[in-house]
Amino acid sequence: MSTEHTPASPLQDEHRALGATFTDFAGWAMPLKYGSELAEHRAVREAAGLFDLSHMGEIHVTGPQSAEALDFALVGEAAKITVGRAKYSLMCDADGGVIDDLVVYRLADDRFLVVANAANAPTVARELNSRAEQFDAHVDDQSTTTALIAVQGPASEAIVRSLVPETQTEAVAALKYYAVTEAQVDGIDVLLARTGYTGEDGFELYVPNVHAVALWRSLLAATTEAGGLPAGLACRDTLRLEAGMALYGHELSQDTNPYAAGLGKMVRLGKPFVGRDALQQLSEKPADRVLVGLKGSTRRAARAGYTVHRNGDETAVGSVTSGALSPTLGYPIALAYLDAALAEPGTVVQVDIRGNKEQFEVTPAPFYRRN
Repeated sequence: MSTEHTPASPLQDEHRALGATFTDFAGWAMPLKYGSELAEHRAVREAAGLFDLSHMGEIHVTGPQSAEALDFALVGEAAKITVGRAKYSLMCDADGGVIDDLVVYRLADDRFLVVANAANAPTVARELNSRAEQFDAHVDDQSTTTALIAVQGPASEAIVRSLVPETQTEAVAALKYYAVTEAQVDGIDVLLARTGYTGEDGFELYVPNVHAVALWRSLLAATTEAGGLPAGLACRDTLRLEAGMALYGHELSQDTNPYAAGLGKMVRLGKPFVGRDALQQLSEKPADRVLVGLKGSTRRAARAGYTVHRNGDETAVGSVTSGALSPTLGYPIALAYLDAALAEPGTVVQVDIRGNKEQFEVTPAPFYRRN
């Protein structure tokens, strides 16, 4: 594909040298895979995978009232995040629809980093600016000057520890899930977070674009030495699906709300925020359709947009949002919005796969949990 008119990662030449196949993702030219997406998936589950996530948005919120501004802008309570920790949260519109799901890091008492999905980063930055106007807080979108590299998999801690100074190895090992610290990786200053989107242990490293290539090369050498591979967006999608993680544009959108998506626990109704009144009303009545996991009984995978049926009826009782043949489990898995009355685990439904109704069973997600 041509990448001439789409934004490019600062690592694009590195990906080309590795023989990557590119795809247009949210307007960015990003590596889909380097060789076999199945091999990349398995590398993450068994050793490690190295991902370029520079398409994600990095928005800094600073100032004396930065916590209060984020409390008003998001459904969760940023003020309760301790320094050095992170929380998953949602930004909703006035009707309770999800504008984006994002991660909020508290870097200091008056300094936060909000990480948004690539397609939504400009909207999130714009909304944060608007919603922070009444507070003593400053919003600075650094998405275009920040690179993000992730190393994911059981060997990820050993990989990162091998590249930090001896004085930081214990800090890396002690870093908790959804925690963040400053570190020096092969001599490069980074923001190091123990987070990820694969269901495995892993780290995400934020670095200015100017240092991205050097950091990538160091991490790639250590990853391949540990038996891992560079990994593209194709396997990232099957990994996150196995882990039951929502993808914006599939499980989440402005047409969905946190309660239907099973994310009601993220919402703190005891504070003022944009969308609170609508979400208060939604919380008081059961959702008509809810997000569920589906497990297939054949080898045929359900895909996004396929309809779900009950007892062979033509009338749809749901719709698949994401689906694939699970490389780890060996059978089809899917996420789907399904009539709430049918959401009990064990319920048998059919998915219309190109004219054939294939049997699936409602099952709790995540489908895969690491040991």
